[in-house]
Amino acid sequence: MCQDYLDIHPEVNKALQSGRPVVALESTIICHGMPYPQNAETALKVEQIVRTSGAIPATIAILNGRLKIGLTHDEIEYLAKSGRGVVKVSRRDIPYIVSSKSDGATTVASTMILANMAGIRVFATGGIGGVHRGASETFDISADLQELANTDVAVICAGIKSVLDIGLTLEYLETQGVPVVGYQTQQLPAFYCRESGFDVDCQLDSPEQVARLLNTKWDMGIKGGVVVANPIPEDYAMEKSRMDSVITGAITEMNKAGIRGKDTTPFLLAKVANKTSGESLNANIALVFNNAMLAAQIAISLEKLKK
Repeated sequence: MCQDYLDIHPEVNKALQSGRPVVALESTIICHGMPYPQNAETALKVEQIVRTSGAIPATIAILNGRLKIGLTHDEIEYLAKSGRGVVKVSRRDIPYIVSSKSDGATTVASTMILANMAGIRVFATGGIGGVHRGASETFDISADLQELANTDVAVICAGIKSVLDIGLTLEYLETQGVPVVGYQTQQLPAFYCRESGFDVDCQLDSPEQVARLLNTKWDMGIKGGVVVANPIPEDYAMEKSRMDSVITGAITEMNKAGIRGKDTTPFLLAKVANKTSGESLNANIALVFNNAMLAAQIAISLEKLKK
């Protein structure tokens, strides 16, 4: 039934039908992650990295109410220029955006849902959402975590976004039975930083090892996703103590401004970029590129196992 709502790009569809590796990519980073034209350039570069690494990219969005699995260059350019004029879409928003024939930029949660509908099992992003600082009072917890608990998609990321409560996010993931894998690291990376002070559930050191874990989990019928935490390249990593100070200041400003809900993360990331004179934005781009490359390698290994 869900196929009635999907528009799968011919290149992506051919790859899926022939058992070639495909990597899902989100669109919120295009509309809400950075300014034009840097957002369009980054999105196209990420797709190029996936292709160069041997897989097929499938950037996901909702356009005119259609669930798009793979975008054309013109569609990416349209989203990039539209920016925040495009609705940021999570699970709860999908039915409205589709039924009203509107446009939507997909978050981690909604990208996982649409990728799963299309049969894509590997997804590259920047960092996952989680439990926000002060959530004991606000109950602000990202829908990404529930999606990871229920949807069979591996999320290759640079860990949990630094602006969140990383410890509580890990506790939530543990309760939901979501494995957090460190790629060539025992310590969970924290988006801009290579270390967070928290350990992962297990360390795996090759795409083949990660693919075997994914294949085993889903072959046994254990539902849900897997977080594959891939540290930002050392050349772009930022000092943890510095970022902690910057983020604390940004959160104070956010609370004073009364920012809540889905506007929280874009506000904080923009403030952090401003306070670091754009250094954090460069780090964000570098880690997305790094994750796309690893995701392609994992997707290739997973398809070999399936065959």
